[in-house]
Amino acid sequence: MKTILTLSDFKTMLESALASIKAREAEFSQLDAVLGDGDHGQAIVTAMSVVVEKAQAGAGFKSMLGDMGMEVLMQVSGSTSTLLGALLLGMSDGVGEVVEIDAQGVKKMFSSALKNVQMQTKAKVGDKTMMDALIPAVEAIEASASDDVAEILAAGAAAAVAGAEATVEMKANFGRARNYGERSIGSMDSGAASWSCMFKAFADAVK
Repeated sequence: MKTILTLSDFKTMLESALASIKAREAEFSQLDAVLGDGDHGQAIVTAMSVVVEKAQAGAGFKSMLGDMGMEVLMQVSGSTSTLLGALLLGMSDGVGEVVEIDAQGVKKMFSSALKNVQMQTKAKVGDKTMMDALIPAVEAIEASASDDVAEILAAGAAAAVAGAEATVEMKANFGRARNYGERSIGSMDSGAASWSCMFKAFADAVK
């Protein structure tokens, strides 16, 4: 059982996420091209690359997360970096300047992250956005009764992946994709796909 998540563990989670997202960059852009401008793969890789690089110097959870959030907001433009930055800054709000957190600390960190992202977008589950992956992931993390960090993150990952898959049958209600109306049904949302990939990579990194 893994009862503690260390700062080193979290940096490994970020590196795992970047590697997984890079491996699927073309897929995410192809999904985005169906309803958007086809650059989501490049956007999420660029944003995560900035995050991982900034994380290297991190010496405590709170300052590292805050620095990563601000860096991606300053260095990368677009909605992808805005929401990723909000996630990281929200995480920072939910932790102290420590080098390890327990299961309850992990839950608090992700709960705080979601609240901050929700201050940036009104999108909810069912709107065919990245929130269809993020909201179920955090709700599953919060609902987990386990004290095993690996199990908690695995629950979040499974919910994120299921949430992303569910977007295939949804009609888009946000962004450029909403202009397609009923024609937006039939393909997975690119943001939900990439964020579910991120959560799965997080879980895989701490198995």
